[in-house]
Amino acid sequence: MAEAVVTMDGWSVVHDTRTFDWASWKLTSEEERNAAVKEFKELMKKWDTVEEAKLGSQSLYKVVGNKADLMFIFLRPTMEELEEIKREINKSKLGDYLIPDYSYVSIVEMTMHNPMNEGKDRKLSPQVEARLYPILPKWEHACFYPMGRRRWEEANWFTIDKEERTRLLYDHGMTGRKYAGKVKEIITGSIGLDNWEWGVTLFAHDPLQFKKIVYEMRFDEVTTKYAEFGDFVVGNYLPAEDVDAYFAL
Repeated sequence: MAEAVVTMDGWSVVHDTRTFDWASWKLTSEEERNAAVKEFKELMKKWDTVEEAKLGSQSLYKVVGNKADLMFIFLRPTMEELEEIKREINKSKLGDYLIPDYSYVSIVEMTMHNPMNEGKDRKLSPQVEARLYPILPKWEHACFYPMGRRRWEEANWFTIDKEERTRLLYDHGMTGRKYAGKVKEIITGSIGLDNWEWGVTLFAHDPLQFKKIVYEMRFDEVTTKYAEFGDFVVGNYLPAEDVDAYFAL
């Protein structure tokens, strides 16, 4: 029987996409629109205070294409905090126009291939802490997609031994290293939490790098044999200082 991999787990994560009701927004008075945007910016300040204290992180993106209008990414220590944020958004004036679309729940994950010998030391490493409790980079573009591993009779990820899985993931990681400085990646585990097994969030200054890294990784053995992918969502970063302009008519 194949051996299960032990993971080190960090912050809880939700990717929350919303469609904006522009038709109703246009029928709303300017005074009401301004009040809604002002209240929303206060919420963003509250979230930023959490990030400054390193008790979580978040980013907001304008979704490219018609899958949604906005994508929120929130990282917090607990699922309760993520649900509270959702309620805050829904109860806000702007929340009346933010129609829930697609969401994905997961937990920041780091695989431990030798937990008995390495787990304790690695957990104390600042590099590991930064991976488990990351502050999201405020780069210009983000790409999110869920993925899973095949369980086909002729290609079942969960039946191959741990050493082989480690080799395949190491080779896959070496491809990713070629994009250091161009792409940042956060891996989150979602087994038992959502429809897929992992979530991948990529950040880049140039969205072309998403195409390049994903394409090159498709040729890695671990991907060609065992990977399945859900829908991709790509967005452009929306900082607080641009919120007024985004919602202006």
